[in-house]
Amino acid sequence: MSFLYKSDPVRGAQWAQRFAQKAPDLAFRIWPDIGDPKAVRYLAAWQPPDDPVALLPNLEVVFSVGAGIDQFDLSSVPAHIPVVRMIEPGIVEGMVEYVTQAVLTIHRDLFDYAAQQRAQVWREKPVRAAASRRVGVLGIGTLGQAVLDMLRRFGFPCAGWSRTPRTLDGVDCYAGDAALDAFLARTDILICLLPLTGSTRGLLGARVFDALPAGASLVQVGRGPQLDAAALLAALDSGRLDSAILDVTEPEPLPAGHPFWTHPRIRITPHIASATRPGTAVDAVLANIARHRAGQPMIGVVDRARGY
Repeated sequence: MSFLYKSDPVRGAQWAQRFAQKAPDLAFRIWPDIGDPKAVRYLAAWQPPDDPVALLPNLEVVFSVGAGIDQFDLSSVPAHIPVVRMIEPGIVEGMVEYVTQAVLTIHRDLFDYAAQQRAQVWREKPVRAAASRRVGVLGIGTLGQAVLDMLRRFGFPCAGWSRTPRTLDGVDCYAGDAALDAFLARTDILICLLPLTGSTRGLLGARVFDALPAGASLVQVGRGPQLDAAALLAALDSGRLDSAILDVTEPEPLPAGHPFWTHPRIRITPHIASATRPGTAVDAVLANIARHRAGQPMIGVVDRARGY
């Protein structure tokens, strides 16, 4: 029985060391050295090989090495084989750190102070209380809940929106298309943590921006194709939106000459908000393998009908 890793080989070597320590009975292979294809029961990948079952006839579970699975062609993985998203502490901690600094950057007027520094202007701005700045998170799964929990500690009034109803302590929860406008109307800093699906592609566009209060800001840490670039530029240039912090773009890498690079009210990072940490990722995968072997539900199994 073996485990096959198909992603960044440098991280793969780190996974191999962890497997040797934690699961020495499970042979660990790094693509393309698959060994005996009939021995592979588990596959971890950023993108699985084409027709993985034809290559690995005894495959039982496919793990994504990232939190998202939009890069997967789910139709190539037979329905009886579970596809499991990566849910591990490293991803959560990194996202909480990134979003917190992004919200505080906006809240403490650092876009304005950066412009003043370039102009060599020393001028104070009134400091607003966190209680006066309403934060809203689109997508309140594992990452969204962790982000909201942290931001509540600063005193920001927090709300979350999801497709289906949720209840979270200290958070105003909205659900479904009918509640989206009400959620947006009370949100001064909008954080997108939605997965990429057919319904979220292009969601961050003029309709959403117009429903936000004038002068609202955006933190985009979902997926690049969710954002309408032209609509964002128009909203910023008209003053409808104040600022945007983007960790994801479409395409990636963002090409030279794209207007996002030089826009004074946009900050860009190269898809680094959070990343899988090999040690905790392996622990999460091995815990799920133990559940699978025991006939118990695994954590992070993808609902194929929803696409996440």
